[in-house]
Amino acid sequence: MLWTALILGLAGGFHCIGMCGPIAFIIPVNRTSYTSLIFQTFLYHFGRLLSYSLIGLLFGFIGKGLYLAGFQQRLSILMGVVMIVTIIMPVSVFNKYNFSKPLYNIIGKVKYNLGIYLNKKSNKALFSIGFFNGLLPCGLVYIAVIGSISTGNAVQGALYMALFGIGTIPMMTAAVLLGNFVSVSLRAKFQKIIPVFVIIIGLLFILRGLGLGIPYFSPSDAKLQPLSDPEICLTFKKIEYNARIS
Repeated sequence: MLWTALILGLAGGFHCIGMCGPIAFIIPVNRTSYTSLIFQTFLYHFGRLLSYSLIGLLFGFIGKGLYLAGFQQRLSILMGVVMIVTIIMPVSVFNKYNFSKPLYNIIGKVKYNLGIYLNKKSNKALFSIGFFNGLLPCGLVYIAVIGSISTGNAVQGALYMALFGIGTIPMMTAAVLLGNFVSVSLRAKFQKIIPVFVIIIGLLFILRGLGLGIPYFSPSDAKLQPLSDPEICLTFKKIEYNARIS
């Protein structure tokens, strides 16, 4: 299901322009040199991808803990349900409970450091802007985080978030190079489509967790087990061996 991260990033490109576009519009890249412009834009994206990957590493590890706690492949079903509920639940509910409140201090420090580096012109500043940009709260990132949890593996969780970040690169690069090139009305239209993609991805995660034996989309229960655990790997090999001799 790692490919869903790339689709989520590509589909959410217009959302990224609306949320992070104002930062991308003003990052201090050297526009007098094409080579410098491309390299500094790369540094900005590399910083974002690194922060996304670290987030994925953390939540993939949490997913592994959930797996060991007994959720096993049903973790994929749970995360798929959470994705769908997150989309269909009214925004007023999230505003009422304000789930990000415990992170206010961290978010405040992220914004403070981001503001400092936006006023500097150096390669380090471009990398740091991207890194702190990736740590800003964002609904689409939260959805990707749910996907990283469902991997049940720290490394795959990091890869999931990295692929999500790669999916956002085309639109964010355009924002850096061209500025505010998308009208508000067009962004609003694409914003309405994004929830549809998220619901589809959530359904795919549920389908995957059901283990219906459908190649790529819903493999058998045995193949849904995280193969990083030596004991699970041994069990899976025994299953394959018994299937061959029977």
